[in-house]
This record gives sequence, structure tokens and C-alpha cells, in this order.
Amino acid sequence: MAFDKAKVLKAAEKFLSQGKINAAIKEYRQLVDNDESDLTALNMLGDLCVRASKRDEAISCFQRIAEHYCDQEFTLKAIAMYKKIDRLKPRDPFIAHKLAELYATQGLIVDARAQYLIVADAYSRGGQTKKALEVFHKIADLDPQNTDIRLKLAEGYLKENMKGEAAEAFVDAGRYFYDSRAYEKALDAYTKALGLTQDKIPVLRGVLGSHIALGTADEAAEILERALEDRPDDRDLVAMLVEAYLDAEEAQGAERATTTLFKENPAEYNRFVPVAKLYLKVGQIDDATRILTNITEQMLSGREEKELLAIVNEILVNNPEQLEALRLLVRINWWQRDMDALRAALERLAEAAEAAGLKDDERYALTQLVRLAPDEQKFLDRLNELGGLQDENPEETLIPSVGFAEVPQFEAFSDTADQEPAESKDRFEWEVVTAETHHDPSASFAELNENYDHSTVSFDVEFESNLVSTPETISGTQTGADPATLSADEQSRREVMMRQELESVDFYLAQGYTDIASDTLEMLERQFGSHPEIQSRRQVLESSIAAPAQTRSEVFEFGGAEELLAEQPTAAEAPVEGHGRFEAVPEIESNVAQANPTVAPAAGAGLDPGLAEIFEEFRMAAEEEQPGASNEDYETHYNMGTAYQEMDLLDDAIHEFQTASGLVRPGDGTPRYLQCCNLLGHCFVRKEMPRAAAIWFQKALDAGGQSDDERKALRYELASSYELMGDVDKALDLFTEVYGLDVSYREVGEKIRKLEGQRSKTTVKKK
Repeated sequence: MAFDKAKVLKAAEKFLSQGKINAAIKEYRQLVDNDESDLTALNMLGDLCVRASKRDEAISCFQRIAEHYCDQEFTLKAIAMYKKIDRLKPRDPFIAHKLAELYATQGLIVDARAQYLIVADAYSRGGQTKKALEVFHKIADLDPQNTDIRLKLAEGYLKENMKGEAAEAFVDAGRYFYDSRAYEKALDAYTKALGLTQDKIPVLRGVLGSHIALGTADEAAEILERALEDRPDDRDLVAMLVEAYLDAEEAQGAERATTTLFKENPAEYNRFVPVAKLYLKVGQIDDATRILTNITEQMLSGREEKELLAIVNEILVNNPEQLEALRLLVRINWWQRDMDALRAALERLAEAAEAAGLKDDERYALTQLVRLAPDEQKFLDRLNELGGLQDENPEETLIPSVGFAEVPQFEAFSDTADQEPAESKDRFEWEVVTAETHHDPSASFAELNENYDHSTVSFDVEFESNLVSTPETISGTQTGADPATLSADEQSRREVMMRQELESVDFYLAQGYTDIASDTLEMLERQFGSHPEIQSRRQVLESSIAAPAQTRSEVFEFGGAEELLAEQPTAAEAPVEGHGRFEAVPEIESNVAQANPTVAPAAGAGLDPGLAEIFEEFRMAAEEEQPGASNEDYETHYNMGTAYQEMDLLDDAIHEFQTASGLVRPGDGTPRYLQCCNLLGHCFVRKEMPRAAAIWFQKALDAGGQSDDERKALRYELASSYELMGDVDKALDLFTEVYGLDVSYREVGEKIRKLEGQRSKTTVKKK
């Protein structure tokens, strides 16, 4: 027999109307068993199980929904579901861990830290200190700038003999100290890490960077020299040693270390360039020229003649008659085929050689000059005095075979001369240790838009029309991007997200929730632009609205107070007592001690003193964190509030809306403050707290900047709140104001007649 979903649903609703909760549960179980994708039925089943004290089954239902939302990246809805579970099973480490990760994803650092502390406490009490430290590490990552916490964490690892983890924590602390320019603290942290890890290269980089920043690179060179004694073939160490000597301006040490690298890989000849510059800087001109002499041919072959020429010219500025530098100048000009520059260089070489009494060099220069300028008699006369022309190829290198023994001459590179040379660098490249990339918790909501759960945004029809007039007033949405500019993966992802939301629209239309369907379609149009699938739903929606149907109250949720007067709601269910395990949700660790949900444990009780200190540090940081911190933004809290409101988690919704209202101000040119006040008012109405609701509706009116329709709606809601409070006079005054503006507005005339009747009866009784 085929499953008749409509029939089962009708039966379930009938049982509910009769108050037969267990019978309704059986019907909803059928719905869920035959359609696992029906999240609405699954959520209803969970709520009914709560009312019937079937806590474990309720948790299983909510868990399935939460996991679905996590898989679909609907983070806010997932958080709301896990919060429902948390109310049934407080301080459960598995749920706390899930919530912590989801809060961290949303940038809600304070909430994430509080949940991680629950997990860490459970591990600590279960004797799993190492696991607790891992959680503390995650807490520390939430606040990368808190280096003191990270150092305490490292000390905790040390006490547990977790040297690798301790070294990592010290390195992290060193990195953040370095980035904040606390170089001495950075050096101290890196030094502590040095003796704890086998992978010393990252640590030594930190040590070197800190010493360089402190101007003590010579000390870093000593440390690196000692490290090389154990690992003489480690190129990374040698490269860092070169950097240390260069910064310490120890040219000979830099040359020696560079030669070691050069022997292993001759193609890296350009590492000698910064060494030559250093010799030049410290005034050792001859050594600078010697270094350049031995790499000139490689640099010319590598098309680095401009850099070579710049250094040679700088040498000649310091010593215009430096003979070897003049030879290099001639060689470079030959290579560039710059005849004018070549002639000038040859003349300078001839003059310098004559002054130094080096007849061979002078004769060579004059020979080239006679060939370049045969009409210049003075060159020929002087050349004849020296014995006449030399029999040389004018393009032969003028560089004698002079150089340090460790560096081979150009002939040794004949097999690599045609290879593409390494890019010339002013200094040997060394990458200073910098902080890893973290999600900025202070980033704007627009920047987090890719990971945002758009499905949580819903407004009612009248609120949409009265309050929301610009795209930026819809939290978490943005104008549809041009699909042509998106990658294939992004287009596919957007298509999946849109279809998921369209499935929700289909459900809303089937259930007669036309206002929610309308809101969702408008949100989709803002996000994805015009689309045939959206337009087809729009046509169905218009047909549904045209037909007579009972719809929900319009949202500014106008009418919420009226419904409370007409129907007395059932009292809120108290959380189910107890704190047992449930099969549908696996524990983080089978032997994690379960916390007592009714008693908040003392932080760090029974722990190792060092670990207890860490726990207390994190706990205090969490307690001292003020709401509205800079790393939290309006949109995140506002949309968390809407998600909680949809899940009937009114206390959580109120907390989020209050936080959001504190992050904005009246008169800032946006309707954000008005939105918060309005939704807070309706949350308090649903909690049967009309006095608190009236406060927020009044705040919205006092903020100013509303349209006529908005003011009219707010007066009506405020009047309804006073009516609930029994303050007939104030309610009548406000309803009368609304009546004076629009006699047909939401049966306001009937409201006035009813209240006047009540006042008349009260007056008669008093008489």
C-alpha cells in the first residue's frame, strides 16, 4: 500500500488538536521514516518528543537536522539546532565542540571560546590532559595576538613532555612577538623552541630574524655555525649563515659561506653580488673587484650587465684608478657594443696603467684604441714607444686569470652558459618568519559572504515593504553578481545554493506560507538576479495570494499581540532533567567525564597546577570579554537572531538582537536600529512580556527617521503591548492615533470599541 503523506499529516494534526502527543508522535515518525528529507516533520517530531519527555529521541532528531545544515553550509541554522540540543543536554562536550567550531566559522570569538572551554574542562576532568591542551591550542588560535596565553600553553605542553607541541607553541608565540616588533620576546620564545624540536630550520629562521631586527646578527651567525657542525651539508643553514654574515657586515664570513653554496651549485653565482657590495660598503675595494672579476662572464651571459656595470662604476667612484675595475669596465663595454663608452674606458685604462707602470695593460688598451680611432696620432705614438701593436683579438676578455682558489673560472661553466640564469638579487633571499593567515574576526560581513548562510534571512511582508527599501538593508545578501565573471566552481556552487532555497520555497507554498515564500524569493532575486526558476515560483505565489487563504500575520509581525489576547499559549516547556548519553550523537572520547548540567564546575579543579593556571587564564579571558567587541559585526548577530527566532529559541534571539542593536545607533542612515527594536519587541510579545516589548517599540518610535507607514505600524504594536499590560488608557490613545491616520488599518476601529467597552465597565464598577 502506497504511503499517503497527506493523510498521515492530517491525522497527526488531528491528534495534536486533541492534545494526544504520543499518538501525534507515531504519525510524525511515519512521515520521517518515509521521507528522510522532510526536515520540517523531523523538527516537529523532535519538539513533540521534548513535550513527551522523550529526550534522547528528540536529540536524535535535532542532531540529524543540524548535521544536514552543516553539510549544506547553513551555519546559522546549524548553530540554532545545536543550541536546541544544548538546552536538552547542557555542557555536553560533543555539542560544545560542534558549536565552538561553528561559532569560530562565523567569527563569534567569545561564544566559540566559551564552548571550547566546556570541551577542555571535560577532557581535563577525564584525565585527558593532552586532549585538553589541544583544545586550549584552538582557543589560543581564536585570539592570535594573545601571546601570553600561547606561552602558558607551551609551558603546559612541556609539563606533559609534549616537546613537539611545546616547540610549535613557542614558535607561534615568537612569530606573533616578531610581528608586533617585540623582538627580544620573540628571540626568547624562539630560543626556547630551539632545544625542543628536530626540525630546527623554521626555528633558526625565527632566531635569525629576531637577531637581525635587534642588530645582533653576529650572534645569530655564531648559533648557525654551531648548528652547521652537526649538519654541515644543510644548504638552508648555510644560506641563513650567509644572511647573518651579510647583515653583521662580516664580509669574509659571508664570502666563505657563499663559496660553500657556490661549490654545490655553480649556477648560483649571483649569490656573490651582495658579498661584493658588502666589501665595497666596508671599503675593501680590491676584494669587491676580485669577487666581481670571477663572476663577470656568468653575469654577462645571464644578461645582468646593467647590475654589474652599476657596481663597477661605484667602485670607480671610490677609486677612479682601480685597474682591475677599469678592466671590467672595458669588458662590459665590449659586451654591450657601446663604442663610445668603450673608447672612454680604454683611455682611462691606458692612463691608469701608465701611472702604475703596467706597460702590458697600457699597451693592450692603446692597441684597442688605435683600432677604434686610427686617426688619433697620440695613441699610435705612445704605442710605438711601448713596442707596437699587440697581436690580440679585440673582443678577447681583458680579465686576467685572477681570483680566489675556491671559485672556478668562467670556463668551468661552459656547459651552463646557455641556461637561463637565476634572477639577480640585491641580497640573498631569506623569508622572514611571519604570521600564518587567520580569519579576521573583525572582517566585515560582506567579506564573509561566501561562507554566509543566506537561508536564515526572512522578513514578513509588511516589514519588507515598510522598512527595507535598499539592498543593503537585507542582512547577508548582495546584488546578484554577473555569472560571466564567476569561475565554473563558483557558478556551480551558486546554482546548488539557489536550488536548495527554491526547495524551501516549494515547501512554503505547499503549506500556505506565502509571506515566507515571498521573502525568500525576493532574497534570491537580490542574490542571484532574475532566473526562470525564481520567476516560475513567483507566478505560483501570485496565484496563491489571489486565492482566499489565511496567511500569517504581516511582520513587523504586526498582530502578534492580538494573537496572544485571542489564544492563551501553553507555558514554555521546562528543559528535561538529567544528563544522560544519547546514541545518535557520538562522544568526542568514550571516556570523557560527563559534566553535571546543573552545577558549574570550578575551573581547573583536580588538575595539574600548571594546567589549572592555563584553564583559569582562558576562563577569565572569556568572562572579561565585553559584548560588542570589534571582532563582531552587526550582520552576524542580526542574522543569528533571526535564525534563533525561527527555531523558537527566543532567549538566544533576544540576546543576539540586543547585541546587534548595541553595534548600531539611531539616525545612522540605515534602518538597522529600527529592525532590531522591532524584532526585540515581537520576541518579548511571544515570551508574554508586554512591558519589555513596549520598551523596544517605544525605542523604535523615538529613534525617528521612519516613514508614515512605519510610524503607524509601530504605534499599533505599542498600543497592542499596552493592551496586553492592561493599560487601557494608553492603548486607547495610541489606537486612536492610528485610527485618525487610517480608519481601515488592521481593524483598529474594532479595537477601540472593545477597549472603550472595557473602560466603561470599569468606570461603572468604581461608581
